[in-house]
Amino acid sequence: MELKQAAVVGTLESSDLQITLQPNEGCGIEIELQSIVMAQFGEAIEETIRTVLGEFGVTDALVTVNDKGALDRVIRSRMQAAVCRAAQVSYDWTREDRHGA
Repeated sequence: MELKQAAVVGTLESSDLQITLQPNEGCGIEIELQSIVMAQFGEAIEETIRTVLGEFGVTDALVTVNDKGALDRVIRSRMQAAVCRAAQVSYDWTREDRHGA
C-alpha cells in the first residue's frame, strides 16, 4: 500500500502514544522511537509497528513514535489508523471485533 500523505494519530497522554507516519519513497521503513519503557519494551513496540505495516503491505515509511506506555493493542490500533489516513483509505473496524457485535 502506498502512503500518499503524512498522518498523525494518538496523544501524549499516559498509556497512549503519538505516531507520525510519512511516505518514505524508495527508502524502506525507518522507525524513530521514543518511549518511557524503551528498555523493557522497545523491541516489542518496533515489532508491532513493523507487523502492522506488513499487514497493509507498506514497504516505504518514516514512522516517528512518542510512546507513553501504551499497550500493544493501542499501538496496533493507532498504527492501523495512521496507515489508513496516510494512504487515504477506509478501514473496516468491525473486522477487529472478536465479540461479533
